Amino acid sequence: MKVFRLIILILHVGVLFLLLCTFLNAYVPPKIFPWFNLLSLGFPIFIAIYAIFTLFWLFSWKKRTFVFMLAGLIFLNPMQRWVNFSSGKKESANLKVITFNVKAGLVGASEIEKFLNNANADVVMLQEAGKNVSVKDTEVINKNGILKIFSKHKIIDSKELIKSDYENNNAYASQADIEIRGKIYRFINIYLEPFKFEKGMIKIDGVKEEDERKLKNIVKRLIPVFKKHQDQVRVVKDGIENSPYPVIVMGDLNSVPNSYEYYHLSEGLEDAFLKAGKGSATSFHDYKFPIRIDYIFTSKSIQPITYKVDRTIKLSDHYPVVGTFSISNE
Repeated sequence: MKVFRLIILILHVGVLFLLLCTFLNAYVPPKIFPWFNLLSLGFPIFIAIYAIFTLFWLFSWKKRTFVFMLAGLIFLNPMQRWVNFSSGKKESANLKVITFNVKAGLVGASEIEKFLNNANADVVMLQEAGKNVSVKDTEVINKNGILKIFSKHKIIDSKELIKSDYENNNAYASQADIEIRGKIYRFINIYLEPFKFEKGMIKIDGVKEEDERKLKNIVKRLIPVFKKHQDQVRVVKDGIENSPYPVIVMGDLNSVPNSYEYYHLSEGLEDAFLKAGKGSATSFHDYKFPIRIDYIFTSKSIQPITYKVDRTIKLSDHYPVVGTFSISNE
């Protein structure tokens, strides 16, 4: 039994070390050391294993239980980026936004349009928009065919931040300065470089040689994209930092919480899910694994009221994310 407990202790400390390494994504760029970003993908698994090991020590009546419980407290905020239970807000909302990767509207474009029109949002941002989806009674920005911005309010100016060249860069980012009740806000729509996985590429079949080959191919595909994301994040970050207006950043980051992309794009902004979200923030549902890659970040002057991942809408491999906010009426 002592040998078994020693093995569990070593494994527990090892998982704690891996979890701590995910914090380094705030400081270490993927071009220097991409493996920390790779660890962020496994955060839900690591935290689940950590909790199981902690319960093992608790039921074993070991004092080390309290050490691991105290150490686990530092992961409360990172866990809330995946699952959160915020208290209800007393303020009333006067701005509604939606971000939704519609996968070009290939499945149920008319149903997607019906959902968006019934939602009656002030601003809608689509990724992988294609030509099939529109929103009635809105101004539209559609400069690249991948990103669309629909606004019920006046669009003052717009700009493409990132343009794809397909060979070295397949990311997109657009910004729109929108006047809402006499005040201008900068909306930024993001679609970072995708990994272009198919289910068969990541399905583990139990055949050792084949599974090892798949894992190697997964890593080979992930690492270069992480490095591309670093440059893409820098461009979007410049757009945020140079904005003379409050900003709302939405879109598909193709990156999970606790990643380099998350830390740097959310820096100085509020994650609306942390402030107003309840339950799971998982937004990509094509795999049987909790993946949050769709986000809404805002300037701190914009108060999140509600944040909802609408899981009733299964018309894409992403769920739409709907947020309401309180903004000044100046």
